[in-house]
Order: sequence, then C-alpha cells, then structure tokens
Amino acid sequence: MTTRYAVLLRGINVGGARKVPMADLRELLTGLGHGDVGTYLNSGNAVFSSETAGEDGLAAAVEEAIAHRFGFSVDCLVRSGAYLRAVADGCPFPAAELQGKQLHVTFFSGPVGPERFAALDQRAYLPEEFRLGDRVLYLYAPDGLGRSKLAEALNRPAVNKDITGTSRNWNTVLKLAELTAG
Repeated sequence: MTTRYAVLLRGINVGGARKVPMADLRELLTGLGHGDVGTYLNSGNAVFSSETAGEDGLAAAVEEAIAHRFGFSVDCLVRSGAYLRAVADGCPFPAAELQGKQLHVTFFSGPVGPERFAALDQRAYLPEEFRLGDRVLYLYAPDGLGRSKLAEALNRPAVNKDITGTSRNWNTVLKLAELTAG
C-alpha cells in the first residue's frame, strides 16, 4: 500500500548555512525509491509517496542520504498525510480567525507531555499561548514568531532535551496536509 508522507528538515537554508537545494532534495528522495516527489518552499519541506511503512525508518534513511550527499547532518521528521490532517483538524485555537503567521506548530520526534513544560509560567507570556497535541505543540503568537517571548522560552535546551523539534507556520501545515492527502 502506498502512503503519502511529508519530510520536515530541521534548520536548513537559514542564514546561508547548511544549504540543501530543493531540486537536489527531490532528486535524493527519488533516488531513495519514493514516488510523486515534490517540495514546498525553500525551507525543508518535501512530500513523497512510498510503500515503505514507518515514519522513523523513512526519516533515518533521508538523514543518512543527506549526510552522504551534502556532508552534514540534518534532523528529519517524516509524517503521514493522515497524521498531518489530524494535526490540522485538532488545532485547539481558532485557526480560521487567525493569520498564518500567528499560529505555529512544532513537530516533535516523540511524545511530549505537560511535565516537559511545567517550569514555564504560561500566564507570564499571555496573550501568547501553547497547547500540546500528538507529538506536536501548537503555538499562538499574535505578534508573530520573531517577536514571541514564549517561542524563545520553548526553544531552550532544557525544554527540548532528548527530543527533536521543528516548527512550521499554520499556512505551511495546511499546505503539507493538502499535498499529502490520500
């Protein structure tokens, strides 16, 4: 059975470092045997079809191929179209009423529970807020991510210890869900 997936690359093409051209990424994914390969934006979003099951195994194969081809390591998360649709449908904020730059989703490599964020006093960051979902954190930042004090606190190494996370704005989340729809 063929499944549509998105691969989310963490921290590429930012500030001139760790360049991964999207044409090269498409070629790399095709070379791994995936079909219907495409990319979205220049910030490390690709979609593909695969008969291989298992998001973690697919991510490991992409990470290995990137390291071999480009000479540096990149953390990758692979998520199925069904999962991305569930993330979009499960948003705890009124997404339809917000601008895409006000709502972000951080995808994590594994489950995250409230204990990971217990040291954060959420009230101190209002009106910014976050909510947890299945391997995701939804962040409402009314002034955008670049000005968000809560996003800064959520990115501290102590909070992200032993887990990989990568964030996308709401418009990108919706587009990836669309591009991976079965």
